[in-house]
Amino acid sequence: MRRKSAASKVAYPAILSALALILVYLGSVAPSGNWGIVAAAGLLPAAAVISVGLKAGFLCWAATAILAFLLVPDKFCVLLFGALFGLYPMVKSLIEQLRKKPLEYVLKLVFFNAAFTVIYLVMSSAVAASLPEVLGSSVWMLYLAANVVFLMYDYGFSKLIALYIARVQRAIH
Repeated sequence: MRRKSAASKVAYPAILSALALILVYLGSVAPSGNWGIVAAAGLLPAAAVISVGLKAGFLCWAATAILAFLLVPDKFCVLLFGALFGLYPMVKSLIEQLRKKPLEYVLKLVFFNAAFTVIYLVMSSAVAASLPEVLGSSVWMLYLAANVVFLMYDYGFSKLIALYIARVQRAIH
C-alpha cells in the first residue's frame, strides 16, 4: 500500500463524514427504520478508522455530529449518532486492542448501557415511541432487549468491518 499524503488523511474522513451526514439526515426523514439508517451511518467512521487511523475516525464522528446537530431536523437521530452509533467504531477499536474477549464484551456493554441511558434520559418519549409497546412499558425489559440487540449489532458490525477490509479497502488503495 502506498503512503498516504496529509491531504488524503483529511479528505477521506471529510468525504466519509459527508456521507454519514446524508445517512443521518435520511434517518430523520424516513417514516420508519431511523435506528437502522443511523446505525449504517456509524459504518463510515469505522471506515475512517480502518483506512486512515483512530484520529480520522474521531474527526469523521465529530464533524458529522456537529453538522448533523446544525442541519438535521430530528435531533433524536443526531443523538443516536453522536452518543452511540458514530462513536462506537472508535470505542470498539480501542477495546478490541485489549485482546481479551470476556473483558472486551464487558467494556462494550458498559459503553452501550451508558450511551443508551443518555439517549433514554434525554429522549425517553422518542425512544418509547420507536419501540414495541411491551418494551416501552418495562425499563428492565427494554434494557435486556437492547443489550441482546446490541450484541447482535456488534457481531454484524465486526463482519461488515471484515468485509470492508477484504473488499472495499483493497479496491480503494
